[in-house]
Amino acid sequence: MRRTTNYIPLLLTTLLVFTHLCKISAQQKVQFTQYMFNTLVINPAYAGSDEALSLTFINRNQWSGVENAPITQTLSGHTLFKRRHIGVGLTLINDKLGVHKNLSALTSFAYHLKTGKSSYLSMGLQAGIHHKKSDYGSLTGSYNNDPKLSNAIISEAFFDVGAGFYFRSPRLHIGLSAPELIPEKISINDTVSVQLNDVNYFLFSRYRFKVTENFEVEPGILLKFLQGVPLSYDLNLNFIFVKVLTMGASYRKNESIDFLMKAQITPQLQLGYAYDHPVGEISRLSNGSHELMVQYLFRYMTKKVSSPR
Repeated sequence: MRRTTNYIPLLLTTLLVFTHLCKISAQQKVQFTQYMFNTLVINPAYAGSDEALSLTFINRNQWSGVENAPITQTLSGHTLFKRRHIGVGLTLINDKLGVHKNLSALTSFAYHLKTGKSSYLSMGLQAGIHHKKSDYGSLTGSYNNDPKLSNAIISEAFFDVGAGFYFRSPRLHIGLSAPELIPEKISINDTVSVQLNDVNYFLFSRYRFKVTENFEVEPGILLKFLQGVPLSYDLNLNFIFVKVLTMGASYRKNESIDFLMKAQITPQLQLGYAYDHPVGEISRLSNGSHELMVQYLFRYMTKKVSSPR
């Protein structure tokens, strides 16, 4: 019995490292189904594009029904300076997956160059800190009698920078970005180190077609490239009614079919919801993913009133 007990720490250590390596090799940068309503999370050049102070909160519960599935919250805000050339933004991200917890605080700076009557080319930079913590000791439970394993916590902070380009006009939007440019690596011991991430590239585009005065159609695509991982993409088609209600569907390669809706409650307040229906292998385990968005734009319409005098 004692010989069997002595193998438990070794088995647990092997399992923990394997789980960590699998997470690293498969995990891309945190992304959202409603990215088109808050592009700042993937492209710093978007900062200031709303031409007003804009605040957006998104809560994403991924793979409902799977224990310790990913849960992500993000709060982002950005605004444009009065001269309408410089935008600044701040994004806070809280991401949890099982024993892994990631916190990010990212600042964005964008310069907007006017290229036409109502079109702009923006260039953006991003800088911030990622804090990553993995509590492997919590996986051992009551089977662990080794104090080294009970304190198996990896906690590291990393500085990172990113960059992006963004073109926008009333109809066409195109963006190219790399939000994380500095590779992150941690050392498990003197001989073993793990690469936490590599550079993610995002290329997106969407175009809005006016069908009638009160009905528009907007197809879009998001390409995602990470070295060592097959090219992934999101295909999206939105329908806009009276510029107040947006309903659409997306397909994420080999992952899910998504349904989304956004409503303009007031000129300042927008609410959005997305549901991801899994396809492929994950559909056997998960009931889907839910994503809620709240956006408030500090832009107020002023009406000209002629003086009675």
